[in-house]
Amino acid sequence: MQVKSIPSTWLDREGRRLDCGPYMSGAIEAKVLLAKLPVQKEPLHQVTAGYNGGIYNGPQFVRNYIDEPTHGVPFLTGGSMLQADLSSVPLLRRKDAESSKLSYLRLQTGMTLISCSGTIGRMVFTRPDMEGMWSSQDILKVVPDPDKILPGYLYAYLSSRFGVPLIVSGTYGAIIQHIEPQHIANLPVPRLGRDIEEQAHQKIVGATQLRSEYQMQIKTATDRLFEAVGLKDITSSAWHAMGSDVGFAQVLTSSESLRALNFNPRFQGLLTDLASKEHEPLGNICAGGQLRSGLRFKRIDCEPSMGAKLVGQRELFWMEPEGRWISTRHAPDDIFVEDETILIAAQGTLGENEVFCRAELITGPWLQQAYSQHFLRVRSGTPEVSGAFLFAFLRSEIAFRCLRSISVGSKQQDLHRAFLARLPIPLPSSEVRQEIEHLVRTAFQSRHEASALERAAVALVEAAIEEG
Repeated sequence: MQVKSIPSTWLDREGRRLDCGPYMSGAIEAKVLLAKLPVQKEPLHQVTAGYNGGIYNGPQFVRNYIDEPTHGVPFLTGGSMLQADLSSVPLLRRKDAESSKLSYLRLQTGMTLISCSGTIGRMVFTRPDMEGMWSSQDILKVVPDPDKILPGYLYAYLSSRFGVPLIVSGTYGAIIQHIEPQHIANLPVPRLGRDIEEQAHQKIVGATQLRSEYQMQIKTATDRLFEAVGLKDITSSAWHAMGSDVGFAQVLTSSESLRALNFNPRFQGLLTDLASKEHEPLGNICAGGQLRSGLRFKRIDCEPSMGAKLVGQRELFWMEPEGRWISTRHAPDDIFVEDETILIAAQGTLGENEVFCRAELITGPWLQQAYSQHFLRVRSGTPEVSGAFLFAFLRSEIAFRCLRSISVGSKQQDLHRAFLARLPIPLPSSEVRQEIEHLVRTAFQSRHEASALERAAVALVEAAIEEG
């Protein structure tokens, strides 16, 4: 529970607005500090350009999703825009996307994307691999005029602890919060001088380039793995084109499972392809390592200085995961994982756009974070098979479909441990494995460097504002 005393002048400043949001978020303090700042300040709408003046979201529309890439365009929502790996985002029907009603929702490099429905104020700077994607009506686009302001600087300011409260203060709505373009059109943008703005811009641009390299390198690693063993990763459309899982017979040799999904013909075909190559069962690779979910525990909230950030299934796949801070004294040791452990979202539902059965590699600064029991911990115990190599396979569409096919449960699904241990992992030559490891490790180094660059850009802008 938060309690805050405010002067009556703040009520006058906000037009006698009586809801708590603007006063508790820090927006008023930000406005007062910016007003005292002895630099030029321009309204946001004067440094943007493009459709609707360069600040817009979009109309409500029916989302027709498809599987065939030639007839669709990658589609981002307020949640999926935060993901580091965009290779599995859904496809919106191209005919709808390119219509006069929605064509202006096409993303271009240099835009600032702001979540404007639900959780307000999450931001992403569009990077090269987002070029040509479409965005939902729940994403507010801010398109800078490059002749008036550097795009990277504008993003760094808007995502700072001065910009975010000003954006959030304009929210309205009771249950589902919203903001609209007119709510931020007059947001003050301080001009901090060419040197600082250029430095912030270059750091943000550098971060976007590194994130695009990350995307390219992990995809290359997965493609190289399948190429080396004479296979090809499938696509979502190819999986669905294999037919429906009805009307098949299966002779059971044990009572491990009576669920038809665990024996569906599409899954059996993938297993046959994988097992036809040199391979090792996942259980054998992880013998002496780890292949289990975390321990259940009670969360005890605490201050950041006294604990660790606990990351959940959805946030794991974001560029910068959010989480709650919990006391490590009241949690089991396995909330932390060892270097190059793969975490798989192991509880959820079978919706096509759900994270259930998606994989992520934990390395670098992410080793300092804590992870909930809902993740399957996959850690190699075989020196010849590194976690980086294993991740290149487990992030593939084939692995995703295989994992989905061994799920058990009613509403909330889990993974069948016996089938999981028998999952065949294709093994190319040691030279190829080393090549794949290098690609994956370089990719994650780029990803972590990008996050550090973005934080440095925001910190630069915040320090300049504080110092006046």
